Amino acid sequence: MPSFVLAASAAIILDLVAAANAHLNPQPQSYPQPPSGQAYSPPFYPSPWMDPNAPGWEQAYAQAKDFVSGLTLLEKVNLTTGVGWMGEKCVGNVGTVPRLGLRSLCMQDGPLGLRFNRYNTAFATGLTAAASWSRHLWQDRGTALGSEAKNKGVDVLLGPVAGPLGRNPNGGRNVEGFGSDPYLAGEALARTVVGIQEAGTVACAKHFLLNEQEHFRQVGEANGYGYPIDEALSSNLDDKTIHEVYGWPFQDAVKAGVGSIMCSYNQVNNSYACQNSKLINGLLKEEYGFQGFVMSDWQAQHAGVSTAAAGLDMTMPGDTLFNTGVSFFGSNLTLAVINGTVPEWRIDDMVMRIMAPFFKVGKTINNLVDTNFDSWTDGAYGYVQAAVNENWEQVNFGVDVRADHANHVREAGAKGTVILKNNGILPLQKPKFLTVIGEDAGSNPAGPNGCGDRGCDDGTLAMEWGSGTTNFPYLISPDQALSAQAIQDGTRYESILTNYAESQTRALVSQPDAIAIVFANSDSGEGYINVDGNEGDRKNLTLWKNGDDLIKSVAAVNSKTIVVVHSTGPVILKDYAVHPNISAIVWAGTPGQESGNSLVDILYGKQSPGRSPFTWGPSLESYGTQVMVTPNNGHNAPQDDFSEGSFIDYRYFDKVAPGKPGSSDKAPTYEFGFGLSWSTFEFSNLRIQKNNVGPLTPPTGKTIAAPELGTFSKNLQDYAFPKNIRRIREFIYPYLSSTKSGQLASGDPNYGQTAQQFLPPGANDGSPQPRSPASGEPGGNRQLWDVVYTVTATITNTGKVMDDAVPQLYLSHGGPNEPPRVLRGFDRIERIAPGQSVTFKADLTRRDVSNWDSLKQQWVITNYPKTVYVGSSSRDLPLSARLP
Repeated sequence: MPSFVLAASAAIILDLVAAANAHLNPQPQSYPQPPSGQAYSPPFYPSPWMDPNAPGWEQAYAQAKDFVSGLTLLEKVNLTTGVGWMGEKCVGNVGTVPRLGLRSLCMQDGPLGLRFNRYNTAFATGLTAAASWSRHLWQDRGTALGSEAKNKGVDVLLGPVAGPLGRNPNGGRNVEGFGSDPYLAGEALARTVVGIQEAGTVACAKHFLLNEQEHFRQVGEANGYGYPIDEALSSNLDDKTIHEVYGWPFQDAVKAGVGSIMCSYNQVNNSYACQNSKLINGLLKEEYGFQGFVMSDWQAQHAGVSTAAAGLDMTMPGDTLFNTGVSFFGSNLTLAVINGTVPEWRIDDMVMRIMAPFFKVGKTINNLVDTNFDSWTDGAYGYVQAAVNENWEQVNFGVDVRADHANHVREAGAKGTVILKNNGILPLQKPKFLTVIGEDAGSNPAGPNGCGDRGCDDGTLAMEWGSGTTNFPYLISPDQALSAQAIQDGTRYESILTNYAESQTRALVSQPDAIAIVFANSDSGEGYINVDGNEGDRKNLTLWKNGDDLIKSVAAVNSKTIVVVHSTGPVILKDYAVHPNISAIVWAGTPGQESGNSLVDILYGKQSPGRSPFTWGPSLESYGTQVMVTPNNGHNAPQDDFSEGSFIDYRYFDKVAPGKPGSSDKAPTYEFGFGLSWSTFEFSNLRIQKNNVGPLTPPTGKTIAAPELGTFSKNLQDYAFPKNIRRIREFIYPYLSSTKSGQLASGDPNYGQTAQQFLPPGANDGSPQPRSPASGEPGGNRQLWDVVYTVTATITNTGKVMDDAVPQLYLSHGGPNEPPRVLRGFDRIERIAPGQSVTFKADLTRRDVSNWDSLKQQWVITNYPKTVYVGSSSRDLPLSARLP
């Protein structure tokens, strides 16, 4: 087990009282620690407040300050609290500020398109987007996502994703993120954030942090599957690995100006992520300099005042459990501010952090698009408060926001398709006879949206299942697109769109001149959906629905077999990699609505393919980690010790099996970063320039004191439920149910005692605070981003066709406990002509060449010799040189 130096905060767990005004204030108590030997997370208080001079946030801060200074306490609380599940049109809405004309802010899934919507685009998943290794495609995707959200009246888009990162190869939601390397994921996350926010929508990077599996993430969900646990899983990890691996992409997002971050369901070192002061206050807000707001995942808040003290700014969807009408915030937060348990500066900072991103992306109260869709009905009319059938009106207006985004989806899907094997059969050139085999090539008989939240595996796989999905406006199946291409070429074409017609399939593909394209898939998604025993996470890495037997059956009688895999992550391909009759293997990912067209563009050589954003191991066990599927701590929180540290995916394979791919039972079948091209490239002329940068200096001085904006009454009568408002059942309000006394309003006999009796030391301290050594600006100390080295290399197209190159730079930090190599640079250089030479350039920042020192709490360039490698994958690195 690693040493748990950083971890997270000792948050106070509060008991919920099932009443309209449940307990917000806990009884005076000592702060419990986990049993001896279990991971523990130290506290970090107070919650840092915004910096008015944070680069990129100055104007937004000023606008937010002007707005928030004019709000009443009730209005401030309304902006921090969701109105309840199905209490408004979006999956999440906060309360309104009608006095100032601010409608309810709308939060909507998701990372590949708007969930519960119509007339919107179904984009490729994050993992398929990552496989393009194209920064401009990532930003274009973000811009399209943000534009569609804005024009639907969505204010905060719940994406992009870097948690899970992909520690476990069978993790159900790995597909929502950008691959299993933190550098690659961080670049993609940041570019997507920039695109979303430049289009006028606040991005929400999620899930923070260590949400690496679906099993045991929520108690209720786990109990429903028959796992008798009382607390959610605890992901236990050391400080160094959090900084260098799992936190890395979120730091990139903060540097890029992300407006919101969603905390996750799981515990981190035995403290729930949404009340984990070390993670939220210490790492995210203080060290990374995050200026936006932290929102809870839906029902991930487990306490009231302690979560506010630990840095939570907004609770979603507002109710403690769906459709209870009871909230940890709402009226409880109002009361806590009145009695001083939550200081005025903290509620002000919560609302500042919510409104500053609103202004930062160009929103104003006057330019907001009305929310013109409803998540809970497909009809034109419906109840605005669908949970309780209140306020019938037109809710869906059929606004089409797709523009020309299908062109991007088609291009990104093609450039995110990876050719893993090709014995010369690809690209196809007007083949005489083409056969297409397998259910995954065809359409779902119930239609592309025939399964709610895509919770099935019927027909071709183009996205995962769960809250990160959207409705397809249409779905081009491979059978449709290949058939159209065949008709255009004069090719004879036949398809069998089932995996179980063995005799007919063998008879068809064994005919003379037949090229057989066999389709198979492997699906996964969010944990609340179970497909064939896969409870979100995949049970294994085999192909579904007899897919492996189908491939072997076809390849036994056809020497021109092409295997196409749609999957949410790696599958076992080791036998196919060496099978003499399998001429090509193509991973087509989960490419969205243009699936078939994207595939045709690759199979026929119209576009250049991508590179794998994860490693293809020979077995599930070969990765060294996999999803924990059996609770290991009795009825208590399952303890998932990340004892492998930074050795995940290719870092682990490079450590235990450094030979050639496929050379042993432990070696990968195909390595991270691998992918075949249409042409060949030569790497030469590696040069390293050391730049003149000074030493890293920590920040000096202290922060400003916590601002208090406006004043508020402490008279309970001022917070009574207004007589002129009809109270809607289950809807969450900021008003007090009782104003006779603080005790009655709170249900707490100790109401009025000082906050110091309830909260950890320092939680309410609004005085100027010292700065941590690695802090400074959004993204951390500005000097972390100094370019210490500039690396260049020459890439020459030595083949016969124009093609894209994807050069990759890896760095060895040296040191006995470091991975052999880690990715630290890449590019996708497009359309390199035969014989043409181009220059690949990569800047190595101070952070890139540093390691995290847990004792110093600082990034440090160690004295170990460091080596740079450049090539076409993590194991094909012809160029290398020591850093001077």
